[in-house]
Amino acid sequence: MSDDQVLAVESRDGYRELTFDRPLSLNAFNQDLWYAAAEALDAAADDDDVRCVLLTGRGRAFSAGQDLGEMSDPTAFTDRPPGYQRFMPSLETFPKPIVAAVNGVAVGIGTTMLLHCDLVYLARSARLKVPFISLGVTTEASASLLLPQVVGWQRAAEVLFCEPWIDADRAVADGIALAAVDDDDLLSVARSTAARIGALPLEPLLATRRLLLAGRADAVAAARLRELAEFESLVAGMLPD
Repeated sequence: MSDDQVLAVESRDGYRELTFDRPLSLNAFNQDLWYAAAEALDAAADDDDVRCVLLTGRGRAFSAGQDLGEMSDPTAFTDRPPGYQRFMPSLETFPKPIVAAVNGVAVGIGTTMLLHCDLVYLARSARLKVPFISLGVTTEASASLLLPQVVGWQRAAEVLFCEPWIDADRAVADGIALAAVDDDDLLSVARSTAARIGALPLEPLLATRRLLLAGRADAVAAARLRELAEFESLVAGMLPD
């Protein structure tokens, strides 16, 4: 069996719902999903009928992070640059609000992308984790900058260096999520919020999001590039001579 459709895109009441759709792979990001998600965000940004985006996942996971099997395949990146580098600029500069409905496990980028979302709802069964160091790499998605800002320096250090699983209630207490809701209610709650934003006038919505991003945009981009340089150096050191 394989994941044929990697991203489901549905237009709803003033918003667009993007569902990571590789359930057999726990919605891990491969090249196809990176690019599909970036292109869907760009399309939503350019569509005046879309006021915000709702991100969620199909099946038991929001996203299990980078597809490690593909990452170890030397032929996977011969036809186009690594999809992470295509996706992140689209995510971090997205001009409209982003709502996330975290339906299950969120590992690596599945967690760090939440730092770029405006309103995050977690199913009570959801669990977050960032196992970068144990995998021999380091932070991504500007988490080295944003995680301490969101959760505080010492909690960020615990999350990155000790790599605990973070349950839904702790994620709310940490400020990573707005609310934990019953699993069966997750999508209805997130969709209600997205639809409420979807009913707002476009120009002041764009202006407000632009103002919120302005204070951190350059720092976020710079952090991502620093992380990428360290990540690539660490990966290169794992390769055989």
